[in-house]
Amino acid sequence: MTARPLDLSRLKTLPLEQRNSLTRVEDVVIDPAAPPPALSAPVAAQVTAAAAKIRQAREKGAGVILIYGAHLLRNGAVRLLTELMDGGFLTHLATNGAGTIHDWEYSWFGRSTESVRANVATGTFGSWEETGRNIHLALLSGGLRGEGYGASLGRFIAEDGTTLPQRAELERLLREAPLHPLAPAWADTLLAMHAHGLPSGRIDVHHRWKEASILAGAFRHGVAMTIHPGIGYDIIANHPMFNGAAIGRAAAADFRLMAGSVDTLDDGVVLSVGSAIMGPQVFEKTLSCVNNLRLQDGRPIVSGHSIFVVDLQDGGGWDWTQGEPPKSNPAYYLRFCKSYARMGGEMHYVQSDNAAFIHNLHHLLLRADS
Repeated sequence: MTARPLDLSRLKTLPLEQRNSLTRVEDVVIDPAAPPPALSAPVAAQVTAAAAKIRQAREKGAGVILIYGAHLLRNGAVRLLTELMDGGFLTHLATNGAGTIHDWEYSWFGRSTESVRANVATGTFGSWEETGRNIHLALLSGGLRGEGYGASLGRFIAEDGTTLPQRAELERLLREAPLHPLAPAWADTLLAMHAHGLPSGRIDVHHRWKEASILAGAFRHGVAMTIHPGIGYDIIANHPMFNGAAIGRAAAADFRLMAGSVDTLDDGVVLSVGSAIMGPQVFEKTLSCVNNLRLQDGRPIVSGHSIFVVDLQDGGGWDWTQGEPPKSNPAYYLRFCKSYARMGGEMHYVQSDNAAFIHNLHHLLLRADS
């Protein structure tokens, strides 16, 4: 029996206001002026070491890349990260597709998160009209400028919407320059405008809680922000506007931008906070690309960088600066630690709540001397 693709254009979507959202902006966002939570002495020492490495990196003009999972946003770290960007301590932020879902929903709706168990059973999980429609709208319009996922959605939130060209103009461009690098984006936008009733001209989408958006903060500060999704990983696939080409095109642009930032990491710092899969996988590929091109140019590979991996999983008490543990140690099976430990430089594993780590780091970098 041969499987047949589902016709996702028939999916029924619902307005976000009908969803039982489990988290609210006002309940989760951390006040940067509040004292950070206490940490154990070993973890506090690691945070202090990370702060020192970041200061040294920025004094040398080296990059500081924060790779984070969606829970860092859900745990309310947005204002902490905004102040770290404002202070010049972060030169690049990267997250997965889920990080953008919560980011957009917080900034527009003020609420996010749903019950996976309950909503999959009713066929409503992820099928929220405004989330899928507006994120796709941001990616389609950003693609017309050659922007990646992070810049497209960050701009969309910061500027409260976007502007689409006339359909006749897109048709003219495709006829006259079918091999132009932006031709696929022109075609996808034109198809979406016809299929989903997207109007030409200005489309206003007011984001009442844009201060809760890391993407908008990065866009305003001019800090590189890249998104590294998987096709079908995120709830925007559960929508009639689902467009893997638009998502993939934006993610490909962000992969190249991420590699450009990795090229600034000599004596720099990587913070991987709550990203056990996307972070190490994207980092190892971009680092290999950078080293490939450097060696072709007769340049040394990236070196001198420090990597701080933050997660709640038991690290087995292993000091990763000494190399990989034996198979008899539970730490050996922390795959993300092994991946990062093989990326040169010096890797530290910090077993900590992600928001507590960032709050304490923020305090050391911006408040300790005040």
